[in-house]
Order: sequence, then structure tokens, then C-alpha cells
Amino acid sequence: MTTGIRTLLFDLDGTILDTNELIIQSFLHALDGLMPAGFGREHIIPSMGLPLAVQMQGFSKLEEVSHLVSIYREINLRLHDEYVKPFPYVQEVLARLHAEGFQIGIVTTKARLTTERGLRYTKLYDYVVPEGVITIDDVVNPKPHPEPVLKAIEALGADPATTMMIGDSTVDIEAAEEAGCISVGVAWSLKGEVKLLESGARHIIHDMRDLYELVGLEREPLA
Repeated sequence: MTTGIRTLLFDLDGTILDTNELIIQSFLHALDGLMPAGFGREHIIPSMGLPLAVQMQGFSKLEEVSHLVSIYREINLRLHDEYVKPFPYVQEVLARLHAEGFQIGIVTTKARLTTERGLRYTKLYDYVVPEGVITIDDVVNPKPHPEPVLKAIEALGADPATTMMIGDSTVDIEAAEEAGCISVGVAWSLKGEVKLLESGARHIIHDMRDLYELVGLEREPLA
């Protein structure tokens, strides 16, 4: 058990919101006609978590990718509500953490527009401290740089030593560790828990309710 935790920062996509298929379909649509035959989800998954423009540059080998980003965002918004849903127990766990007085923030490489849309659509927005929602629009250096995590910690008046950062990507773990807070990986990551452990994750959770023990709460029995 990790005691003394008062603040929990969550990555968004792939951690609390299941947007994996939405992201993959948005990339496939935006890159249609640019990529060689056989380009598919297995090529997209390893870079998920990096800034969108960086991923587009990597895939297309183009320096200027604003047109691809625009196409991606258009399809992503159009399909958003069809695909996006919270992972199992996320609603329950965030509601309880909020009720117990923990500060909840979001640290994501996603744009603010789609970050807030996703949180509101899944009814998770009420559990977060708005000032602690840090998107790619709010930083100079996105994850894996520690700036976004440190910015959330500062906005919440938190102490890194009593802050957890929970994510599904190596960039989440690296940013958390560089910022001096406790890194937690989620086993439902498409990248696999081994990758998260290799990047320095101090804990791996297999169910969102595993967070209860890490923050010193009793896990409620199943009804």
C-alpha cells in the first residue's frame, strides 16, 4: 500500500477512456492513400500516447502534417460519440476518489477540445479539478517531458511525493518519474504491461479498483 497519496493524475486515452478504436480508425482514414499496403493497427499502436503531429510525421515522413492532423481531427470528432466509453469501473472509482477528497487531474497529449468533450460525454468531468486538466494546448513540452505533470501538480497545489500519475503509455511513466511522482501503469494498455514495467512503472493495476489499495482505501465488496 502507498499511503499519503492526495492527488491522482490520469492520462486520458487508453487509461480512463477507451478511445483505442477511435484513434486507430482516425489514423487509417487520415493516412489513406499515403501508406503502403499492409499498414494497419499494429503499426499505429506503438506510438499511441505521443503528440498527434509527431505521430503523423513519423508515419508519413512529411515535415508539414497540418493537413493530416486536420483530417484526423475531423473524423475523430465525427465518430467520437460512437466509439468513446470509460473503461470498466472508471466511473465508480473516480466518483469514490472524488467523494473521499482526493484531487483528480488529467494529463494528456490530446487537444483541449476533444479532452473536455470526452470527459463531459462520459460524465467524468464532474470528478476532476478543472485547473488540473492539462492538455497539449497548455504546454511547450508534451509527455514524456515532465512539464505537463509538473504543471498539473502546480495547478492543484500538490506535492509530487503524494501524487500518482496513472497511464497506459511509456510516456506517462517517464513523465511521472521525471516529475518526482509515483507512476502507475494500467495492464489494459495496448502496449502491454511489460513495456510499462520496463519504462519504470512502480505499480501496475489490472482493474481500476486496484487503485483503492494503493491510496489506502478499503476495496468495497461486490454487491
